[in-house]
Amino acid sequence: MIESHATTQEVHGHRALQHHFENMEQQREAGTIGMWVFLVTEIMFFGGMFLAYALYRNMFPAAFASASNHLDITLGAVNTGVLILSSFTMAMAVYFTQVGKQRPQIIALVLTLILGLAFLGIKAVEYHEKYTDRLIPGHLIPGASFGPAVQEHDQPMDAHKLHLLPGATLKQVEMFYWIYFAMTGMHALHMIIGAGLLIFLIIWSMKGRFDPEYHGPVEVVGLYWHFVDIVWIFLFPLLYLLGRHFEH
Repeated sequence: MIESHATTQEVHGHRALQHHFENMEQQREAGTIGMWVFLVTEIMFFGGMFLAYALYRNMFPAAFASASNHLDITLGAVNTGVLILSSFTMAMAVYFTQVGKQRPQIIALVLTLILGLAFLGIKAVEYHEKYTDRLIPGHLIPGASFGPAVQEHDQPMDAHKLHLLPGATLKQVEMFYWIYFAMTGMHALHMIIGAGLLIFLIIWSMKGRFDPEYHGPVEVVGLYWHFVDIVWIFLFPLLYLLGRHFEH
């Protein structure tokens, strides 16, 4: 009986096993399910923003196309490539953790972090350009803030080098930038959180906390990172490619 109990402790006594789980597999599955539940709530959160985008794009197609053409498609495309590459390095980090290769695992996590920070740096450059061009909600229309009333000076004009299409007004363009900064800003916030989680994983990896039996945290952070990347895959064409055929 004593020998049987000792054997059970050997099988289920991993240092990372929490007391309320029977074994490491059950603990890993619980963590994965918890992350999927969280991601479902995130889908609903971003879904509301996508719905607002769809409604206002249908209301102001010319203004949205005009505003979209002012976004830097090159920086947006580079950021898309950066995030796709970061998803690959994150997947490799999960794989190396599962097979117990510590050094490649750490390298993959560091590369993912660097790519994530590169994305945020490029996004900061884009935000600075919009600030320089005064394409910030509340500053597009001189002497007026965004509101339901239409001002007399809110007529199609080229004050911000927007090349407004017929039927578009600055008031409508301002709505595009409200949505643009809301969606990309929330995405950037999720990227910052993801970068923080990666730093945590790198520190723990260097301490040898993960092994083929205990790699749940790397997997769930990987799911989170892939979700954030997928959100950008939708944001890029909706925000940057809209009305691109009107560019010339």
